[in-house]
Amino acid sequence: MTLDQLIALDAIVATGTFRAAAERLNKAQSAVSHQIRKLEDELGFALLSRDAYRPSLTSEGEVFYRETTRVLEQVRGLKSVAAGLRSEQEPTVSIAITATMALAPVLDLLGTIKRSYPGTNIHVASEMMGGPLARLMEGSADMILAGLQDVPIDDVETLPFGAITIRPVASAEFPAAQKSGVRSRREMQTYTQVIVSGTGGRDFDQSRDVLSGSQRWTVSDFEAKKSIIKAGLGWGGIPEHMMEDELASGALVPLNVDGFPARHTEIFAIRRRDKPMGKVMTAIWAAIEDRADEMQGLP
Repeated sequence: MTLDQLIALDAIVATGTFRAAAERLNKAQSAVSHQIRKLEDELGFALLSRDAYRPSLTSEGEVFYRETTRVLEQVRGLKSVAAGLRSEQEPTVSIAITATMALAPVLDLLGTIKRSYPGTNIHVASEMMGGPLARLMEGSADMILAGLQDVPIDDVETLPFGAITIRPVASAEFPAAQKSGVRSRREMQTYTQVIVSGTGGRDFDQSRDVLSGSQRWTVSDFEAKKSIIKAGLGWGGIPEHMMEDELASGALVPLNVDGFPARHTEIFAIRRRDKPMGKVMTAIWAAIEDRADEMQGLP
């Protein structure tokens, strides 16, 4: 059993045909077929059913393939570690962060890394909506901290980093806040909703918690959004950690809007598998992995 054989099996399952797998691996189709035949001969059972146009995993093949993906994941991890160990200290590491999360945990972690690698510039950008994912996929960010919406999971590595809750609120003087109970969509359409514009561009546009049919006030950041809502000029969702004082004082009050519950989002550190990590990025990823273990109570 060889690594190349496992890679060939993974390519066939991922692409759906021997031909597409061969193109992906830049090999002749006959070579890929030969690798799978040799692997099946060694194992003593068929991995793929070839009865139809598209090969499909046999019942034994499904079990074997699950283990194959774990092995390939470990190999990719080893390659990434090796690349980091042999690399020089990067001149710059770029990180894009969703604007909905608190910066303190990120800055604490990066501050420690910066003291260990003073020669590397660490660039941190706050992005809205699909902005972090856009920066990652276009290659301008080495890592992002964001939710998993629209993220191509097979192409990335992820580590849990935290969670945020976005809650619809309004000023205590806002008409919708004057009554208890659930506010209907029809009623809320008569009020102005304040939303934040995304920075992901057309290909990574994400529109969440936007009430169709309502008037909107679009701003570029959450501080502006909170100011407008506090002024009684509209309503909208704000991350809880950004309005703790206002909620405690009553300057802002939660709204119970039909179809717009408080939204809980898990935040992950996300990096592309196909982009090797340098020495500093490897250290950052290892620190986040340690943090994730601590969050889960692992030794």
